[in-house]
Amino acid sequence: MIIVGELINASRKSVAAAIENQDPAVIQKIAADQAEAGAHYVDVNAGVFVGREADYLKWLVTTVQAAVDVPCSIDSPDPKAIEAALSVHRGTAMINSISLEKERYDAILPIVAGADLKVVALCMSDEGMPKTVDDRMAIADKLVNGLLRNNVALENIYVDPLVQPVATRDDFGIEFLKAIEKIMTTYEGIHTLCGLSNISFGLPERKFLNQTFMTMAIAKGLDGAIVNPLDSKMMASIIAAEALMGKDEFCMNYLTAFRAKKFEF
Repeated sequence: MIIVGELINASRKSVAAAIENQDPAVIQKIAADQAEAGAHYVDVNAGVFVGREADYLKWLVTTVQAAVDVPCSIDSPDPKAIEAALSVHRGTAMINSISLEKERYDAILPIVAGADLKVVALCMSDEGMPKTVDDRMAIADKLVNGLLRNNVALENIYVDPLVQPVATRDDFGIEFLKAIEKIMTTYEGIHTLCGLSNISFGLPERKFLNQTFMTMAIAKGLDGAIVNPLDSKMMASIIAAEALMGKDEFCMNYLTAFRAKKFEF
């Protein structure tokens, strides 16, 4: 499971303050904690700073990579901000994200075309959010084939079928899960990734619902997640689900985590 640590996001007040004050210690501690907890990528987002996003995103990448030896997930729809961040990034970055919304698609495609970058393909179009598995597959098909035609390797594509709150429509959960399974079987070698906390929006005990939904998604083939890696119960759920699904040879990851008393079981 590819874990993208979600905590360096300027929508969080403490992170926004650290960015505005150019305080590397705060950012580097969050990055180091996430990497230590198992993050393979550290997401960086400075989207609340209109007009300053490119400079701040560049600073975030430099600051994070001075502290941890992991790549960044560059979280922005702004091509100038992404290019600024890539200019200082070491290793293979992840671009979060391209969608089928025309303005965003046309802006991000030239950056990822022919490049050895990971890219999140978000199932969103100008027609709005998809509701059914067929809606998601129609968007995914156009995104995946468009990226392939522009020399993006299939294994570098992470399709995000878009999680929506089950409290607003009973079948949003199952339609998402069906989409994960269909994407993984239709495009052999592709990846799926999502931030799934929206599934529980408006409901009590959100963390419990999120953990349960994560295990269900892994059972359908999900192999990437944008999560808080410091949530030990969520990380334990991921490790246990992967072991039970035969994705953890001889259960070594599960046993290692248990012996290290690193996660809650």
